[in-house]
This record gives sequence, C-alpha cells and structure tokens, in this order.
Amino acid sequence: MCHHHHRHGDPSSLANINDVRTTHIHLDWKISFAKRNIEGYVLLDLVAIAGNVDKVILDTNFLCISAVTLDEQPLKFTVAERYGDLGSALTIELPASVPEGTKFKLRIDYATTEKCSAIQFLEPEQTLGKKHPYLFSQCEPIHARSFVPCQDSPGVKVTYSAAVTSPLRVLMSALQTKEEDAGDGLTTYHFMQKTTMPSYLIAIAVGNLEGREIGPRTTVWCEPEMVEAAAWEFEPTESFIATGEKLLTPYEWGRYDILVLPPSFPYGGMENPCLTFVTPTLVNGDRSAVDVIAHEIAHSWMGNLVTTANWQHFWLNEGWTVFVERKIISHLRGELERQFSAIIGWKALKESVKLFGDNSPATVLNPDLTGGVNPDDYFSSVPYEKGFNFLYHIEKTVGGPSVFEPYMKAHVERFASTSITTSDWKNFLFEYMEKHHGQAMVDKLNTIDFDAWTKVPGMPLVDPAFDTTMADQCYALAQRWDEARGSTEFSTFAPGDVETFTATQKIVFLERLADCEPLPHSLLAKMDELYQLTAIRNSDVRFRWQQLCLQASYEPIYHHTVEFVTQQGRMKFVRPLYRLLYKAEGGAELARETFMKHKSFYHPIAAALVQKDLGLA
Repeated sequence: MCHHHHRHGDPSSLANINDVRTTHIHLDWKISFAKRNIEGYVLLDLVAIAGNVDKVILDTNFLCISAVTLDEQPLKFTVAERYGDLGSALTIELPASVPEGTKFKLRIDYATTEKCSAIQFLEPEQTLGKKHPYLFSQCEPIHARSFVPCQDSPGVKVTYSAAVTSPLRVLMSALQTKEEDAGDGLTTYHFMQKTTMPSYLIAIAVGNLEGREIGPRTTVWCEPEMVEAAAWEFEPTESFIATGEKLLTPYEWGRYDILVLPPSFPYGGMENPCLTFVTPTLVNGDRSAVDVIAHEIAHSWMGNLVTTANWQHFWLNEGWTVFVERKIISHLRGELERQFSAIIGWKALKESVKLFGDNSPATVLNPDLTGGVNPDDYFSSVPYEKGFNFLYHIEKTVGGPSVFEPYMKAHVERFASTSITTSDWKNFLFEYMEKHHGQAMVDKLNTIDFDAWTKVPGMPLVDPAFDTTMADQCYALAQRWDEARGSTEFSTFAPGDVETFTATQKIVFLERLADCEPLPHSLLAKMDELYQLTAIRNSDVRFRWQQLCLQASYEPIYHHTVEFVTQQGRMKFVRPLYRLLYKAEGGAELARETFMKHKSFYHPIAAALVQKDLGLA
C-alpha cells in the first residue's frame, strides 16, 4: 500500500513530513487544574521515509519543552521563532543520519502553557453543575501542536495510546482500556486508538461526567445535570450509524459515544473518533437538531477514515460529509427532507460568500493556504456547502443515486486509512465510472467544468434546482409578511400560520425574510406577538429570529441577543450575532462591551475570531 506515502506537502505544517513519518503517538499526561496545564511526555514512533535523515522537525505552538531523548540519550533540540499562527518548528538533531526505512522512538518531555489554543480550562461557574472545573480540547485544524509536539498534518495518519492521570473522569477519542487508582485522589485512565487517524482528531475532555447508554455502541456523556435530557435527545443515533454502514462500509471505530460539552464549545459538533463532541445548543427537547449527529457520524467515513491530505482540500472532509449526512436523512426520512436540508445549506453558502466577498480566495473550494495562512481564518460554509453542491451536481450528471451511491462506497473502500487530494479523488471518480459504466459515462463527467468548481471564487455557476416542496409554505408565508410592510392591518395573520411548522420550516421562513429588505419595526413586533418567536428556545430558530431583528436595528431584541451570545459560545451563532449587533444602530458599543466582559467565557479559537470581527484584534 505505497500510496500511504504520497509526497503531499502541507503548507499548514512546519514538520519534515516527507523525510520522516510518525506511525504511533503515546501520551503520558498529568492534568492539573491548579496550574491549568497538561504536563508529561509524548513517545513518537517514527520511520525514515527518505535517505540520510539527520533531523526530525515537529510542529509545536507555545509549548514548554524540557527534554528530548532517544534510547534515554538526550538529544540537541531548538525551538524556532513562531511563524505566524503556524507556531514554532521544533528541530531535533539525531545522533547520526539514518537510512530510509529506519524505525526509532523519540521521547519529548513538555508542558502546555496558558497560551495553548487546543484546550480550554473552565472554572466551576462556567459549567452546568458549578461545582467542578472542566477541560476540553479542540484540535482541528492546527491546534494539536499546542498540546503535543507532533507532525500536525492531516496527511500523517497514526494510531495513538494514552495514560492520563487526573482528579476527575477523563474521556478521549479512543477506547478506554482500563483505569487505576493513582493515589492522592487521582486516577490514571488508559486509552487505545487502533485505527489510524490524523493528529487533529486527538481529543480529551475532563470533568464531572456521567454516562447513559442509549444504544448497542453508544453512551451519551455529560454533566449529570443534563444527562437525561441529552440521552433522550440523541436516542435516534443508532439508526444513523446503521444507515451509514448500509450506504458505505462497516463502522470501523468500535464505539460511537457522544459527549455533550459545556456551553462554550465553539462548534456544533466535532467528529472525534469513538467520541463525538457536541454543543449543548442541540439539546432542545424536540430532537430537531439531531441532524448534526448524522453529520458527525458521516465523518466516521468522510474525514476520519478518508482524510484530506492538507487543509487546502478540506472540502473532501466536509463536502463529502454533508453529502453523506443528507444521504442518511433521505434514506431515513425521504428525498424531500434531503432537498429541504440542501436549501438551508445553499442559504448558508450565500451568506458566507457575501461575508468574504464574491472574489475572495476564501470562497474557492481549493483555497491557497501557502505563506502561513491560518486555516481558521477561512473556516466557513464554503467547503461544506459548495462541496456538497459539487457532489450533488456530479450525482445528477451521472444519472442519480442508483449510479452514484455504489461509487460512494467504492470511494471509501479505495481510500480508507489514507489522506488524499482533490486530484486523487477526481482520478478515482473517472477510473470508477469508466470501469463500471464505460466511455459514455466519462463523456458525461467531461461536461462538468471541474476547474470552475474547485478554483473559481464565489457561488457555484450551476443552479442546483432543489425541490422546494417542503419550503414552499415557508416561502409563501414570508412573502405575505414581505408584502405587508406598508400595512397596519394584520388580521390575515394568526398564530396558526406556523403551528404545523417544524423547527426547520420556521428557520427557512425566517431565512427567507432575512433575504428581503429589513422589515419595519411594527411588523416585527406583530410577528413576535403572534408567533412568540423571542420565547422559542430552539437555538437555530432563536438565532434566525435575532438575525432578522438585528438587520432591522430592532432594539427590543438587543438584550435578548446579549443573553444568547453570553449563554453559549457556538461560533455559528456567536460570530454573526456579534457582527450584526455591532452594525445595528446603537449596537456597536454594546457588542464590544459585551464581548470584552465575557471574553474569558469563550473558547480561545472563538474569542480570537470574534475579536477580529469586532475590530478589536
């Protein structure tokens, strides 16, 4: 299987990944809430993949490195100046140069520092229970290097193991093998991940955690205060995994557990293997947000098993994952549901393109990240939804699901446990279609302008023509309100208008209105009176309603927005709401003040981005 060692470069890594490769990472960690750090050592199993290798260069960021040893012999090492957001190259000199194929182990003793961007330590008051501290990590894309010196590139896939000593329960993106008493009220937890994976999937959470089993391979973990609600919310999980297996290949990772994090978790979910991390904003008591679980489950194949070679091909993780997530939904709930979800995705894509600008390099499916660009700065709906639309367009072009679904499975079988680029993906697509469907199918593929999809900024040039059946009611109601903007007579509107709407239909109704000119305040007041929108607890509906109001500088919503952005730190909500409040009449000062007051509540990744958004960086 020599295609493990494609010489793919990675502009977001400083490591010499084309000279040596890591095969296994062992972490020996001690968690200190008093010092707010992780301390210990890492053992790296390395193999030379070029001749005459005399040094190992690893990625690090704000680490305090105390020693590097090979067979207990201290080695000389230097930590370079930081190169922008990519951190500091750690160069380790080997005692003698080694030929290709040589295997060796390096031990690096180190501690994290307060500038570690991968982990957030929470004070007890930032948790639900308010009694115990908490720690969690978020390494994607380039933050693993701030809690372990490593080859921090998705092009390098490793197995990993860990022994973590802590005063509170530890969970990781691996299977727990045992736990033992370490004295002084401490426990050492042992973990093993036997399936190869990239460094950005190393994950840890430590806190007052309780588990509830909800399926044959699934336990939901969270603070005891929320565990019952979370277990109910995510009960459909097994049906998603089973559908993924039916569409693709057997589930590889053993367990699919779910950890519901404290509110400051910056993402909707993070597909850490064996243990998906999710935001508590999904626990709405109506199972309306479980599609995020379908998304994270789809990552078990797309991203975790078949991985982007570097962040310039991130769409291969996310576009494919959204595509599979919507396939799972169409198999469980019908094709109209997939179409409806795709419509919402298209709206998110339009918003991202508008935010960056039509010609922005950040709207290209294969962005150029050379020169030290921070991949976080390009994080948006583009890889997800432009990627989905690319695959959806190919599916339609080749003749629909009956042709495309068997190819999806073949794609996973072909690239499982490897890291790939867009050209690897494209070459196999053509190879597969020619082999199974002949030259006529290749001719169909050749009608697609692959370069326009992957290299040109802005919206896709092809209209996806989604089926709007489920959206039509939402559009019709939005149109009625839009047309009532000059009116003072609202008797044609009633609470019953939205009574049968699902949460998703309410979102589409509000999104449609957000695309219109800002609504008069009298209309917004009437809409709220009839539909009780401000009172809705579903986070996605709440977000869209607040967005609509802020676009119109509707002041009664301002303090509700402040409440929402300080209750949770999910970037999907927090970043746009801060930006909108900042732009709203009389909102700029409130936005900045609120952020500065609550800055320590947010995860470091989120805080850095909001700070840029508000011109405070």
